[in-house]
Amino acid sequence: MTDTIVSSATKEVVIGFDRPFVIIGERINPTGRKILAAEMTAGDFTRVAADARAQVEAGAHMLDVNAGIPLADEPAILARAIQLVQSITDVPLCIDSSIVAALEAGLAVYKGKALVNSVTGEDERLEAVLPLVKKYGAAVIAISNDETGISENPDVRYAVAKKIVERAMDHGIPASDVVVDPLVMPIGAINQAGVQVMRLVHRLRTELKVNTSCGASNISFGLPNRDGINSAFLTMAMAAGMTSAITNPLHVEVIKACMGADVMLGHDPDCARWIRRFRDAQPPPVAGASAGAAPRGRREGGHRPRPA
Repeated sequence: MTDTIVSSATKEVVIGFDRPFVIIGERINPTGRKILAAEMTAGDFTRVAADARAQVEAGAHMLDVNAGIPLADEPAILARAIQLVQSITDVPLCIDSSIVAALEAGLAVYKGKALVNSVTGEDERLEAVLPLVKKYGAAVIAISNDETGISENPDVRYAVAKKIVERAMDHGIPASDVVVDPLVMPIGAINQAGVQVMRLVHRLRTELKVNTSCGASNISFGLPNRDGINSAFLTMAMAAGMTSAITNPLHVEVIKACMGADVMLGHDPDCARWIRRFRDAQPPPVAGASAGAAPRGRREGGHRPRPA
């Protein structure tokens, strides 16, 4: 079985086949968040700190930190954000940038073993990012696309992932430190997107024997009730073998789905994590029901009433 170990200065998280699903909080990302982008550019990290604390409190095991702001000094902003987040929480971080200089700036100040997000299958990108991953002893997310773009054929995406894993090994990075992103496409645009991902995740686990992650909210882009779609997708992806995901832990429905799937997959022995989280949670009162009244349609003792 493959374990990917990441850490902060004081805390270790293990992504693995027989481990609880790892939720990577996605909120510290200025993309599509104009106020956050403006604040980070101006050196105001108050919202970053609040997002970090809220996500960890909600159940995130790791946090993704991104500072992709057009025309801004991304390396400096990313490094500062990482230092701040590490000063207020002990969870490991995923250092997220498409700019190699920003990745290096983040890795240089990081305390622990980070997860780098990300490397793709283009030769130029591989030779720029993998030496950094090796130099700083990090793990890396491998995205299954290359110079040809994103294929709708999961076999092509598998081949790209295999290439990245093999190239990483050439650089002295073990396969256990490569977490493959199978690329989740919007189900509203590509009706077979879910089927493609499940098939690919299964192959990545059984044949390539690597851990997997994804940007889970991509699946529901453009659809109403996105949390419902995201929750259904994540439970199915976990059953297919997915071991982590970048998602929003503030969406309670998503957290419940992942924790419930851990129970069903045997990754929560004795349901201990589920019980600790929800034992004291009380359901909202039913309008018009008296205190202690049994739910309508059920007899005392829990037997379903038979039709007359």
